Amino acid sequence: MRPLHELINTDEPAMLLVREWLDASENHYEVLPPSESREAVLHELQVTTRSTMGAIAYETGGILIDHGWLRILGSGCERLTRDIVTWNRDRAEGFFLVADDVVGGFFAINSNGLGEDMGAIYYWAPDTLEWEPLGAGYTDFLAWALSAELGAFYQNLRWPDWQSAMPSVNPDQCFSFYPFLWTEEGCATTSLRKAISVSEQYEFNGNMVRQLKSREEHSQDV
Repeated sequence: MRPLHELINTDEPAMLLVREWLDASENHYEVLPPSESREAVLHELQVTTRSTMGAIAYETGGILIDHGWLRILGSGCERLTRDIVTWNRDRAEGFFLVADDVVGGFFAINSNGLGEDMGAIYYWAPDTLEWEPLGAGYTDFLAWALSAELGAFYQNLRWPDWQSAMPSVNPDQCFSFYPFLWTEEGCATTSLRKAISVSEQYEFNGNMVRQLKSREEHSQDV
Protein backbone atom coordinates (compact mmCIF):
# COMPACT_ATOMS: atom_id res chain seq x y z
CA MET A 1 0.00 0.00 0.00
CA ARG A 2 1.23 3.47 -0.81
CA PRO A 3 1.99 5.66 2.21
CA LEU A 4 -0.29 8.59 3.01
CA HIS A 5 2.15 11.27 1.83
CA GLU A 6 2.09 9.79 -1.68
CA LEU A 7 -1.69 10.02 -1.77
CA ILE A 8 -2.03 13.68 -0.77
CA ASN A 9 -1.37 15.76 -3.88
CA THR A 10 -0.76 19.44 -3.17
CA ASP A 11 0.33 20.39 -6.70
CA GLU A 12 -2.79 19.40 -8.62
CA PRO A 13 -5.54 18.70 -6.08
CA ALA A 14 -8.78 17.68 -7.75
CA MET A 15 -10.77 19.53 -5.10
CA LEU A 16 -10.11 22.75 -7.00
CA LEU A 17 -12.01 21.33 -9.97
CA VAL A 18 -14.74 19.93 -7.73
CA ARG A 19 -15.29 23.35 -6.16
CA GLU A 20 -15.55 24.93 -9.62
CA TRP A 21 -18.29 22.47 -10.46
CA LEU A 22 -20.00 23.12 -7.14
CA ASP A 23 -19.94 26.88 -7.72
CA ALA A 24 -21.53 26.39 -11.14
CA SER A 25 -23.99 23.71 -9.98
CA GLU A 26 -27.61 23.97 -11.05
CA ASN A 27 -28.64 21.92 -8.00
CA HIS A 28 -28.68 22.79 -4.33
CA TYR A 29 -25.71 21.18 -2.56
CA GLU A 30 -24.03 20.97 0.82
CA VAL A 31 -20.41 20.01 1.40
CA LEU A 32 -20.09 18.21 4.73
CA PRO A 33 -16.99 18.67 6.92
CA PRO A 34 -14.36 15.91 6.70
CA SER A 35 -13.98 13.32 9.42
CA GLU A 36 -11.06 13.26 11.84
CA SER A 37 -10.40 9.83 10.32
CA ARG A 38 -10.00 11.20 6.80
CA GLU A 39 -6.32 10.23 6.60
CA ALA A 40 -7.12 6.64 7.50
CA VAL A 41 -9.96 6.63 4.97
CA LEU A 42 -7.72 7.95 2.19
CA HIS A 43 -4.93 5.52 3.10
CA GLU A 44 -7.25 2.52 2.91
CA LEU A 45 -8.90 3.85 -0.24
CA GLN A 46 -5.46 4.09 -1.90
CA VAL A 47 -6.57 6.83 -4.30
CA THR A 48 -4.73 10.13 -4.54
CA THR A 49 -6.30 13.52 -3.98
CA ARG A 50 -5.43 14.32 -7.58
CA SER A 51 -8.50 12.21 -8.42
CA THR A 52 -12.00 13.47 -7.72
CA MET A 53 -12.81 10.45 -5.55
CA GLY A 54 -9.68 10.88 -3.46
CA ALA A 55 -10.32 14.60 -3.11
CA ILE A 56 -13.88 14.09 -1.89
CA ALA A 57 -12.80 11.32 0.49
CA TYR A 58 -10.08 13.51 1.99
CA GLU A 59 -11.55 17.01 1.84
CA THR A 60 -15.20 16.29 2.67
CA GLY A 61 -17.37 14.15 4.90
CA GLY A 62 -19.55 13.71 1.83
CA ILE A 63 -21.62 15.92 -0.46
CA LEU A 64 -25.40 16.22 -0.32
CA ILE A 65 -26.95 17.17 -3.65
CA ASP A 66 -30.43 18.45 -4.50
CA HIS A 67 -31.58 19.08 -0.91
CA GLY A 68 -30.09 15.79 0.25
CA TRP A 69 -31.71 13.63 -2.43
CA LEU A 70 -28.32 12.29 -3.55
CA ARG A 71 -25.46 11.54 -1.16
CA ILE A 72 -21.89 11.34 -2.46
CA LEU A 73 -19.80 9.42 0.09
CA GLY A 74 -16.63 10.90 1.57
CA SER A 75 -14.80 10.41 4.87
CA GLY A 76 -18.02 10.53 6.90
CA CYS A 77 -19.11 13.00 9.57
CA GLU A 78 -21.70 13.44 12.28
CA ARG A 79 -24.57 13.89 9.80
CA LEU A 80 -23.44 11.30 7.27
CA THR A 81 -21.74 8.64 9.37
CA ARG A 82 -21.01 6.25 6.50
CA ASP A 83 -17.52 6.77 5.08
CA ILE A 84 -16.72 5.40 1.64
CA VAL A 85 -14.34 2.71 2.91
CA THR A 86 -16.22 1.15 5.81
CA TRP A 87 -19.52 1.33 3.93
CA ASN A 88 -18.09 -1.02 1.29
CA ARG A 89 -16.51 -3.44 3.75
CA ASP A 90 -18.28 -6.83 3.74
CA ARG A 91 -21.02 -5.28 1.62
CA ALA A 92 -19.78 -4.87 -1.94
CA GLU A 93 -18.21 -7.55 -4.13
CA GLY A 94 -17.27 -6.91 -7.73
CA PHE A 95 -18.16 -3.24 -7.37
CA PHE A 96 -17.46 -0.26 -5.10
CA LEU A 97 -20.32 1.82 -3.66
CA VAL A 98 -19.80 5.58 -4.01
CA ALA A 99 -23.22 7.21 -3.58
CA ASP A 100 -26.89 6.55 -2.84
CA ASP A 101 -30.19 8.39 -2.89
CA VAL A 102 -33.28 8.98 -0.80
CA VAL A 103 -35.42 6.49 -2.72
CA GLY A 104 -33.14 3.53 -2.00
CA GLY A 105 -31.01 3.58 -5.13
CA PHE A 106 -27.26 2.91 -5.06
CA PHE A 107 -24.40 4.00 -7.31
CA ALA A 108 -21.26 1.91 -7.64
CA ILE A 109 -18.07 1.68 -9.68
CA ASN A 110 -17.85 -1.58 -11.58
CA SER A 111 -14.80 -3.64 -10.62
CA ASN A 112 -15.60 -6.60 -12.86
CA GLY A 113 -18.74 -7.68 -11.01
CA LEU A 114 -21.34 -5.80 -13.03
CA GLY A 115 -20.07 -5.98 -16.60
CA GLU A 116 -17.02 -5.72 -18.81
CA ASP A 117 -16.79 -1.93 -18.53
CA MET A 118 -14.36 -1.72 -15.61
CA GLY A 119 -14.47 1.64 -13.83
CA ALA A 120 -17.93 2.57 -15.11
CA ILE A 121 -20.68 3.77 -12.79
CA TYR A 122 -23.78 1.61 -12.39
CA TYR A 123 -27.08 2.39 -10.67
CA TRP A 124 -28.94 -0.21 -8.63
CA ALA A 125 -32.39 1.10 -9.45
CA PRO A 126 -35.11 0.79 -6.77
CA ASP A 127 -37.84 0.44 -9.40
CA THR A 128 -36.21 -2.54 -11.16
CA LEU A 129 -33.71 -3.97 -8.62
CA GLU A 130 -31.29 -4.25 -11.52
CA TRP A 131 -27.83 -2.72 -11.96
CA GLU A 132 -28.06 -0.26 -14.84
CA PRO A 133 -24.93 1.15 -16.55
CA LEU A 134 -24.72 4.92 -16.77
CA GLY A 135 -21.97 5.00 -19.38
CA ALA A 136 -19.70 7.25 -17.33
CA GLY A 137 -16.83 7.07 -14.86
CA TYR A 138 -16.73 8.61 -11.39
CA THR A 139 -15.61 12.11 -12.43
CA ASP A 140 -18.28 12.42 -15.13
CA PHE A 141 -20.82 11.01 -12.69
CA LEU A 142 -20.03 13.80 -10.23
CA ALA A 143 -20.35 16.48 -12.91
CA TRP A 144 -23.67 14.92 -14.00
CA ALA A 145 -24.99 14.89 -10.41
CA LEU A 146 -24.44 18.65 -10.19
CA SER A 147 -26.23 19.36 -13.47
CA ALA A 148 -29.88 19.71 -14.44
CA GLU A 149 -29.72 16.19 -15.89
CA LEU A 150 -30.12 14.83 -12.36
CA GLY A 151 -33.75 15.94 -12.17
CA ALA A 152 -34.55 14.33 -15.53
CA PHE A 153 -32.96 11.07 -14.39
CA TYR A 154 -35.23 10.93 -11.34
CA GLN A 155 -38.39 12.10 -13.09
CA ASN A 156 -40.24 8.81 -12.49
CA LEU A 157 -38.98 8.41 -8.92
CA ARG A 158 -40.19 11.75 -7.57
CA TRP A 159 -43.53 12.91 -6.29
CA PRO A 160 -44.95 16.46 -6.59
CA ASP A 161 -43.91 17.75 -3.13
CA TRP A 162 -40.72 15.69 -2.72
CA GLN A 163 -38.66 18.65 -1.48
CA SER A 164 -40.90 19.09 1.58
CA ALA A 165 -40.14 15.50 2.61
CA MET A 166 -36.36 15.90 2.62
CA PRO A 167 -36.05 17.33 6.17
CA SER A 168 -37.76 14.21 7.55
CA VAL A 169 -34.98 11.87 6.43
CA ASN A 170 -31.28 12.14 7.35
CA PRO A 171 -28.37 11.22 5.04
CA ASP A 172 -28.05 7.79 6.65
CA GLN A 173 -31.69 7.05 5.87
CA CYS A 174 -33.81 6.60 2.78
CA PHE A 175 -37.47 6.03 2.05
CA SER A 176 -38.88 2.54 1.89
CA PHE A 177 -41.97 2.33 -0.34
CA TYR A 178 -45.01 0.08 -0.18
CA PRO A 179 -46.12 -1.23 -2.55
CA PHE A 180 -42.47 -1.68 -3.54
CA LEU A 181 -41.36 0.45 -6.46
CA TRP A 182 -40.25 -2.60 -8.44
CA THR A 183 -43.75 -4.12 -8.37
CA GLU A 184 -46.51 -3.39 -10.85
CA GLU A 185 -48.46 -1.55 -8.14
CA GLY A 186 -45.49 0.43 -6.87
CA CYS A 187 -45.26 4.14 -7.65
CA ALA A 188 -43.24 6.91 -6.03
CA THR A 189 -46.31 9.16 -6.07
CA THR A 190 -48.86 6.77 -4.59
CA SER A 191 -46.89 4.22 -2.54
CA LEU A 192 -46.60 4.78 1.21
CA ARG A 193 -43.23 6.08 2.32
CA LYS A 194 -41.34 5.25 5.52
CA ALA A 195 -37.84 6.41 6.50
CA ILE A 196 -35.47 3.53 7.31
CA SER A 197 -31.68 3.20 7.51
CA VAL A 198 -29.80 2.98 4.23
CA SER A 199 -28.07 -0.18 5.44
CA GLU A 200 -31.45 -1.81 6.10
CA GLN A 201 -32.66 -0.88 2.61
CA TYR A 202 -29.47 -2.21 1.03
CA GLU A 203 -29.83 -5.53 2.84
CA PHE A 204 -33.53 -5.73 1.95
CA ASN A 205 -32.82 -5.10 -1.75
CA GLY A 206 -30.22 -7.86 -1.76
CA ASN A 207 -32.56 -10.31 -0.07
CA MET A 208 -35.34 -9.53 -2.51
CA VAL A 209 -33.07 -10.04 -5.52
CA ARG A 210 -32.02 -13.45 -4.18
CA GLN A 211 -35.63 -14.44 -3.51
CA LEU A 212 -36.84 -13.34 -6.93
CA LYS A 213 -33.96 -15.15 -8.64
CA SER A 214 -34.70 -18.32 -6.64
CA ARG A 215 -38.37 -18.18 -7.62
CA GLU A 216 -37.47 -17.70 -11.27
CA GLU A 217 -35.08 -20.66 -11.22
CA HIS A 218 -37.66 -22.80 -9.46
CA SER A 219 -40.36 -21.95 -12.02
CA GLN A 220 -38.00 -22.89 -14.84
CA ASP A 221 -37.34 -26.28 -13.25
CA VAL A 222 -41.03 -27.08 -12.83
